[in-house]
Amino acid sequence: MVAAMKAREEQKLGTLRMMKSALKSKEIDKRAALTEAEELAILSTMIKQRKDSIEQFTKGGRPELADNEQKEIEIIETYMPKAVGDEEITAAVKAVIAEMGTTTMKDMGTVMKNAMARLTSTGARVEGKTVNEIVKRELAGN
Repeated sequence: MVAAMKAREEQKLGTLRMMKSALKSKEIDKRAALTEAEELAILSTMIKQRKDSIEQFTKGGRPELADNEQKEIEIIETYMPKAVGDEEITAAVKAVIAEMGTTTMKDMGTVMKNAMARLTSTGARVEGKTVNEIVKRELAGN
């Protein structure tokens, strides 16, 4: 934050303050220190909120606000682990399907649960919506 203040980077400073405030608020609600996983979950939620805002601003014809939200996402992402790519998610989903021996959409919930557990256990960041789409595609293709 100090570096952003000295560099007069208003956008970055505002975003960092917002992140710090959200983390501190959650810590106060919990009445204990947050774990790294909880901190990452909060930051992921902030990114998801901004993506929803971008979608709404784009629909509403406000590209300057959508650009502002995109810049905030980029700043938040610098403090998070690298996101997992589609290829890695697809490989993990195929491995889970092969291990379970399932080929029906009926087992989608179980496949999702196991795939998310496998992907997040490595410490990487993964979006549930993306995993959901890949699981649907893989189970429909079988």
